[in-house]
Amino acid sequence: MQTVVPGSKRVDSTRLLEEAASSRSIAVLFFSSSDGLRGSLHPPLRPFEALSATASDNGGELLRRWHRAGAGAGAAPPSTQQRRSSRKLPVLLFDVMDTIVRDPFYHDIPAFFKMSMKELLESKHPTAWVEFEEGLIDENELARKFFKDGRSFDLEGLKECMVRGYSYVDGIEAVLCSLKQNDYELHAFTNYPVWYMMIEDKLRLSKYLSWTFCSCLIGKRKPSPDSYMEVVHHLGVEPGSCVFIDDRKTNVEAAINVGMVGLHFKSSDSLKQDLALLGIEVVTAAHP
Repeated sequence: MQTVVPGSKRVDSTRLLEEAASSRSIAVLFFSSSDGLRGSLHPPLRPFEALSATASDNGGELLRRWHRAGAGAGAAPPSTQQRRSSRKLPVLLFDVMDTIVRDPFYHDIPAFFKMSMKELLESKHPTAWVEFEEGLIDENELARKFFKDGRSFDLEGLKECMVRGYSYVDGIEAVLCSLKQNDYELHAFTNYPVWYMMIEDKLRLSKYLSWTFCSCLIGKRKPSPDSYMEVVHHLGVEPGSCVFIDDRKTNVEAAINVGMVGLHFKSSDSLKQDLALLGIEVVTAAHP
């Protein structure tokens, strides 16, 4: 992979990462469109740990240096070590709504209720949807308490509106396909209720990833640190072996705080650039 920095020579970033990983101290590269490449010295990291920022994030703050997984900690249990040796790292964790799938809530649901978004937010129950996402209530209870004033509505009509609105974000299916073909392990890590099955029925995300970490299944929501640690515990990997992708900065920052690499999703093209900076090449063609 080659990275072109405005006003600079062409840089082979893959070679730089490989050379850096073999030295006693490495220059962790920071990239921003305005500043070009900068460097700072850190202790040695594994090759895919030698990174820091992203071309798509102004100021180069999005990608952070990998957590030095295992530093000062005891040896992992043999079962975990065996899993590491048999799987390709890093593990990729994808938010779903407005990262992989267009979110109808913001685009279609206000019109369904014949309201503006402001009116909808003011009239809906403050916690009902969150409780639904965490699996604490079912859809019938959601319908009973969705509005603060207890008004009824057409639940089946709402679900049909949601399904009509589900579609892949532009270009993302080709990215997922490329990652899957290159044997990366992909998981959904999303705040969403049991209606994720409606997404699956329409778009078949399971062709590319596992619906492993839905909030309705694990009972935890991003950006709670517990939700990220639940993921790490379930996968049997260290946080630094996970790349988390989300369109919400708050969730990305929370992932970084527990030691994951966080990528702020803006578009499929910017995601490909960010992954390339981690040494994860994505080769896409027009997807049918």
